[in-house]
Amino acid sequence: MFIRLCTAAAAACLMSFATLAHAASPAPTDPQIAHIAYTAGALDVAVAKKALGKTKTKAVKEFADEMVRDHEAVNKQALELVKKLNVTPENNDTSRALTKQIKEEETKLAKLNGAAFDKAYIDHEVAFHKTVNNALTSTLIPSAKNPELKAFLETGLKIFQGHLQHAEHIAATLK
Repeated sequence: MFIRLCTAAAAACLMSFATLAHAASPAPTDPQIAHIAYTAGALDVAVAKKALGKTKTKAVKEFADEMVRDHEAVNKQALELVKKLNVTPENNDTSRALTKQIKEEETKLAKLNGAAFDKAYIDHEVAFHKTVNNALTSTLIPSAKNPELKAFLETGLKIFQGHLQHAEHIAATLK
């Protein structure tokens, strides 16, 4: 019951990210979009690294490794792109709210171990990727003005859709 409650709370918090992304600035600027996208990736890396230190489950460990590898690579490319475009990522209400929500989720996950941790982490990843993919599709990609930034976000979306499928597959195997 506790796990379901934690998962529901995490999903509710993460779902508010999509609302925040839309409500905080109906048309975020490219510097704001760059910051939101980078922040989401960096935060997922941080959660994945904590999962690597806690999980003993092979599938969860492999997934967390994938999150670290892929999100770090995407964020490296993002930094190269904003440098090339001479864009300074701009902190904003959406990226601040996302950071706060992920920190709260990390606190909840820190209290769990074993199968309970694995389930909560993977459920978090499913909800997180659904939310990020929705924000990319509904707000960030349509609002991006620079064609290179827009193309970068579209490529990222394809990668993150794969992450969602992988997380959903693992979630279906966990008790």
